[in-house]
Amino acid sequence: QVQLVESGGGLVQAGGSLRLSCAASGTIGNINDMAWYRQAPGKQRDFVARISRGGNKNYADSVKGRFTISRDNAQNTVYLQMNSLKPEDTAVYYCNGAARSRDSVYFRNYWGQGTQVTVSS
Repeated sequence: QVQLVESGGGLVQAGGSLRLSCAASGTIGNINDMAWYRQAPGKQRDFVARISRGGNKNYADSVKGRFTISRDNAQNTVYLQMNSLKPEDTAVYYCNGAARSRDSVYFRNYWGQGTQVTVSS
């Protein structure tokens, strides 16, 4: 099994920055794409950013130029650097990974438990 654990959320003023981390642990065989999603109260979970194992990145239009996704394959960790934060960025941020455990040939989708990001105006 693979577990994803996020950290780094918190309360920040508009215009500020936060860095989220998501560490994968367990019997990891391989991790392909890793991504961040977010869910605001009463809304659906939305895509934020994705990074492939080789480092290809894509972003939601709403965060382009402000957020940067990166990963450390040796540490099985993905990061989300969030700059110029806006109140509308307030949400629970979830880490997502397409991973294979060592005892399986199949990849499956894993989610972290989420970390709260609150941006005050």
